Amino acid sequence: MYKNKSSNGNNNICGKNLQTLRKQLSPKVSQRAFADQLQLKGIDLDKNAIQRIESGKRFVTDIELKAFAQILHITTDELLNN
Repeated sequence: MYKNKSSNGNNNICGKNLQTLRKQLSPKVSQRAFADQLQLKGIDLDKNAIQRIESGKRFVTDIELKAFAQILHITTDELLNN
């Protein structure tokens, strides 16, 4: 049976990149603050969802991916690069 996981067993391929890029923002942006910024874009995620995405335990929708890229001022391709 096919499983929707990346080669390393994670449920997404953008989580680690999201974590790295979020931490590189200046001033630093916490998971809670990032979730707050997503709320302003109409994406209903909380700090726990961000943590699960960054650790690869949660799937990411295309709508969420687009919002992540907008907040980080990057392209979605940059989030998906391994």
